[in-house]
Amino acid sequence: MTALLLAGLGSGAVAAPELGACTRVTHVSHGGEDMHRDLGEGRVMWRDWWSQEGSAVDYVIVDCAPARALSFRTAEDNMNARLPFDRTEAALRVVASHESGARVFATLERIAADLGKTARDVEISALSVESCACAALYGDLRGPVDKFVMGD
Repeated sequence: MTALLLAGLGSGAVAAPELGACTRVTHVSHGGEDMHRDLGEGRVMWRDWWSQEGSAVDYVIVDCAPARALSFRTAEDNMNARLPFDRTEAALRVVASHESGARVFATLERIAADLGKTARDVEISALSVESCACAALYGDLRGPVDKFVMGD
């Protein structure tokens, strides 16, 4: 089996990234992705952070198969004219509440509706490229999107 895997890698096939490789700086020293985790049943989550003359924390939940993402801001300071806020704990409790129940009820729309009372900039969007965490954990569920390539 190992020989077949190595032969496949030598033929141009690209192995899926390890989940730990998804933690990375995306904007030289002042922005990145971390805290990637598997929510189960084809869903992943991570934190986007920003810190340069202001700071912000966003979270992203992705349903890998349909390639849909829910993003929401939980903390912000000196990013615009809004007053600083940090609602991270409350927002993560909302997510945990949904994720602890049956997935059929934990739709992105329902989570977004409940987050609307806590987080800011709540948005559901379609992805055009597979996320790193989906590639690492659910590559076989890739929806109608381009395959994730490390370094993009």
